[in-house]
Amino acid sequence: MDRVPPVGLMTRRAFLRASSATLLAAPLFQLPAFWESSHRYFTAFEAATVNAMCERIIPADEDPGAAWAGVVEFIDRKLAGYHRRYQSLYRSGLKGVSESCVTLFNKEFIDLNNAQQDELLRKLESNQAPGAVWSQVSAGDFFNRLIEHTLEGFYGGPRHGGNRDAVSWRMLGLPTPPVRSRRPLSAVWNGATAPAPQGP
Repeated sequence: MDRVPPVGLMTRRAFLRASSATLLAAPLFQLPAFWESSHRYFTAFEAATVNAMCERIIPADEDPGAAWAGVVEFIDRKLAGYHRRYQSLYRSGLKGVSESCVTLFNKEFIDLNNAQQDELLRKLESNQAPGAVWSQVSAGDFFNRLIEHTLEGFYGGPRHGGNRDAVSWRMLGLPTPPVRSRRPLSAVWNGATAPAPQGP
């Protein structure tokens, strides 16, 4: 995947160019009902913070952005399952975000205006965010992982929690045929307890 430009320069079209590999690899799953259960990994405050951060990465314009598309649900699902190896990075990173926001603005990320949120994200990207947490975990690594997961959640298969109503596919004019997946929605992502594949 090409280098994603700094947050302040990001546009929806820039994301389309930067995420071409993700789009080509996106599976065409049957559309499920939008996930509306409680969060599996994030606390309510963490989920609100991630949701706000993702919305600044892919903001709404003439089309819905990451928040409406349910990207936070995608990330939450993955952290509770297949991507649980990133749980520590997210938990520490979100503590660092809170510390940096309070240090710089005396507010939490969700209470900042758009310009302040973008400033904070730039500081994360450049490893210049203040706070003791960032001496133990890389702000840049956390930011880059969030970018990657935001792209996956926005452009990937709706079956996995993001891309609500295939919003990004519809924006791009991609077809959304009901292709059957071998893994049921109830499957547990740990290998040992996942149900056997169902059908061809």
